[in-house]
Amino acid sequence: MRSSEITQPLAFEPIFMERIWGGRRLKSKFRKKLPPDAQIGESWEIVDRPGAQSIVWNGPLRGETLHELWTQHRQEIFGDVPATARFPLVAKLIDARAKLSLQVHPPSRVAKALGGEMKDEIWYVLDAVPDAQIYAGLRSGVTREQFGAALENSTVAELVHRISVKRGDAIFMPSGRLHTMGDGILVAEIQQNSDTTYRVFDWNRVGTDGEPRRLHVREAMQSIDFTDIEPDLIQPRRETLVSDSAFVVEKWDLISEREAAPLGKFAILLCLNGEIDCAGLKFKQGDFFLVPGTLQDRNLHPRGADTSLLRTMLPEL
Repeated sequence: MRSSEITQPLAFEPIFMERIWGGRRLKSKFRKKLPPDAQIGESWEIVDRPGAQSIVWNGPLRGETLHELWTQHRQEIFGDVPATARFPLVAKLIDARAKLSLQVHPPSRVAKALGGEMKDEIWYVLDAVPDAQIYAGLRSGVTREQFGAALENSTVAELVHRISVKRGDAIFMPSGRLHTMGDGILVAEIQQNSDTTYRVFDWNRVGTDGEPRRLHVREAMQSIDFTDIEPDLIQPRRETLVSDSAFVVEKWDLISEREAAPLGKFAILLCLNGEIDCAGLKFKQGDFFLVPGTLQDRNLHPRGADTSLLRTMLPEL
């Protein structure tokens, strides 16, 4: 397709994932059209995985998958980017009605040995009940041996560092960091394109089949960074929340009209508050959209006094 045919941002149909710990707040908070009676834990908003494909729902590219955009229209949509086999990022909304499993994503060297994929990610808290907590890293003084022993008697959660969180907080989860989310938290997640997760503890609960959910203790013990002691929430550097080798995420307070990204660069945007207009399309709280690199009308217009967003881009080559 020609660049001149790209006249709007791209919006995608969400993919809803039922989870034992999921809830219904994606409907009540963001008007998502959830399947009835399902406990939805994740909404995959932008994804290019073998078993999960985002589909464009607007404009001349309506019906195209993200993978088709990446492989057939890369230059026009994404600009000069690394020639990876798949789009390198995944954007999600996560609704934790109950605790997620205590888990870890393998760092690069371990992932290769185990046949998995590394995954750095950032969580941005969209909503949280009073006294909500995120678990991340280990408490001071915890050793690998103590951790292994605690797994045997189901007391391992006592060894994990806990952080109280509220709306607007953010935390970076590099590969190798032990982590989970407590109950009553709604987050936006930006991550590397990976689906490798090793569960080390799942609160002794059973799955929908009545059986204990599978754990990956051996793989997790190889993946956990036992020097990762009591990490903290992100302290923003001006607008930047995280500048990683995989992604750069910024939080903007959109006071006036502003360019989504320089011409030739694509950006993923999430409306946090208020409403945003871009090239004639309106986006509300909880809406993800992608501004193509060749879109000419690429300015973001706030509609309301309290408009804010997350912007995600790939790092400079």
